[in-house]
Amino acid sequence: MKRNPSKHKRDTVLDATWAVHGGNSIDKGTGALRTPLVMANSYLLPEDPSEMNWSSVDRGLVYTRNAGANQVALETKLAAMEGAEAAAAFATGVAALHGVFFSLLKSADHVVVSNVTYEAVYRLFGELLPDKYGIEATFVDADDLEAVKAAIRPTTRLIHAETIANPTTKVVNVQALARIAREAGVLLTIDATFTPAPFYRPLADGADLVIHSLTKYINGHGDAMGGVVIGANDLVQHIKHDAVVDAGGVISPFNAWMIMRGSVTLPLRLKQQFSSAEKVAAVLESDSRIAYVLYPGLASHPQHELAGKQFGGRGYGGVMAFAVEGDSDTQNRFVKNLNVITSAVSLGHDETLIVHVGPDARGGSENYPTSFHKYGHLRLSIGLEDPEDLIDDLLNALDETFSPE
Repeated sequence: MKRNPSKHKRDTVLDATWAVHGGNSIDKGTGALRTPLVMANSYLLPEDPSEMNWSSVDRGLVYTRNAGANQVALETKLAAMEGAEAAAAFATGVAALHGVFFSLLKSADHVVVSNVTYEAVYRLFGELLPDKYGIEATFVDADDLEAVKAAIRPTTRLIHAETIANPTTKVVNVQALARIAREAGVLLTIDATFTPAPFYRPLADGADLVIHSLTKYINGHGDAMGGVVIGANDLVQHIKHDAVVDAGGVISPFNAWMIMRGSVTLPLRLKQQFSSAEKVAAVLESDSRIAYVLYPGLASHPQHELAGKQFGGRGYGGVMAFAVEGDSDTQNRFVKNLNVITSAVSLGHDETLIVHVGPDARGGSENYPTSFHKYGHLRLSIGLEDPEDLIDDLLNALDETFSPE
């Protein structure tokens, strides 16, 4: 019996379907089913280009520093995945973050920043922007909403935080921060690199802009770099004009094409990685040779209840911080004894990555938990391997690390 299509028609497709098809178009020249890699830096001009605004970002494809075919396809996909009007793709995640702050702030402006934040952001607001441009910043515990309110001044222009903070895994209450921002008439910018759509959408909870390092989960394969800013069209076009076109932060066509390809499997990868992370974290926490584990999916995590509510039961991320009992040399021996897990920076890759960071190795580390200062920490980003192999690798490394000489 033939179905009646009208009974099953929806206004929008679901996440996994959009991940495959979003932003893609059949190439008119060849009939190729995927948007091809276009390694051109210039595009054919109209018959009369004399009246063109050469720095415009909304006049079609002219020059790749303004916009390229692969960049536009990627931006279209990522904006839709976040349920937003527009996106601006950058060369790296840090370029995207800097692009937001460079475009929206001016001398004598003030910002409120979570005191646990990515080290590049900590340096931007702790040194570079104040020293070079006179922009002032107050670092606060973003979990202390009264402290956030108290930090706001007449000159405050934005509040910035991360959904899950790097590296402590602190979870911020985006809805609560959005209410504070609205009441104060300031913007809320959220770095959601640890929690990409479709897992979580900060814009739906009131954020004005969401930023991702595309290098991490959205690309997912450890082979391309990029960043993105997503939100309302007027804000994004302002950022794109100032930081992409006039400051040259544009993503390359090749990286945009690679990230577009990698993003197709994002919903599937997130399910596997987040499910495996819960299993790994539980095993680590139950082992007496582990000094501590910080992972939002554990009941022992300070923001476990908030994470469950905010992320809607879809998971708790794929990154955790922990340490083994012992000094820095013990942490290094443990990492050396791993065979499946790779010692390398970054996160969100297809392979599981671990990095040992000393107690005071990063800017802002004075705001880290006491356990970080005693042991340092191991940041573990779960990949796509079978969780049983990851667990076996961790337990075997612990056995070797603590076995008698």
